[in-house]
Amino acid sequence: MNLLPDLFLTFFKIGLFTFGGGYAMIPLIQREVCTNKKWLKEQELTDIVAIAESTPGPIAVNAATFVGFRTGGLTGACIATLGVVLPSFLVISLISFALNAFQDNKAVQYAFMGIRAAVLALILKALWMMFRSAKKNPFSYFIMGAALILTAFLKTDAVFVIIGCGLFGLIWSLRNRKEQSRDTD
Repeated sequence: MNLLPDLFLTFFKIGLFTFGGGYAMIPLIQREVCTNKKWLKEQELTDIVAIAESTPGPIAVNAATFVGFRTGGLTGACIATLGVVLPSFLVISLISFALNAFQDNKAVQYAFMGIRAAVLALILKALWMMFRSAKKNPFSYFIMGAALILTAFLKTDAVFVIIGCGLFGLIWSLRNRKEQSRDTD
């Protein structure tokens, strides 16, 4: 199959069948992009997810854009982005017309309760995938713990935590490079 239509259909399907936002989409993106299509390796996708989290905008849209760019250049980025966004746009447009009529319906309320539980499971799977493929050392565990404490308990804005973690990672990387170059001299 031609890459561009395949990119569009893949991300359209991901956008259409995923509830709960970007983090819930990550396991589906991983399965489609790494396992089924073999467009990227898992480590490449983990890097893309990290970049997608760090850039402005929804993580799923950013991830689709980066995957599309990596596999099909600028046109691929546009096609993948359109594919992941279009289902939400269409569904939200349809729901907005019918929501008032059904919002008090018990069956609809129970359906959304079930969807929220499934979304939590998908987010936990994304967390597990990222943890499994991350490089593990005492520094990374320290950063992870500090970010958790800052966001969950001290209510620090996530933007500042992401920027801080990025800076600490950069400093750590530069420090390690300097030590490695000193050891080889």
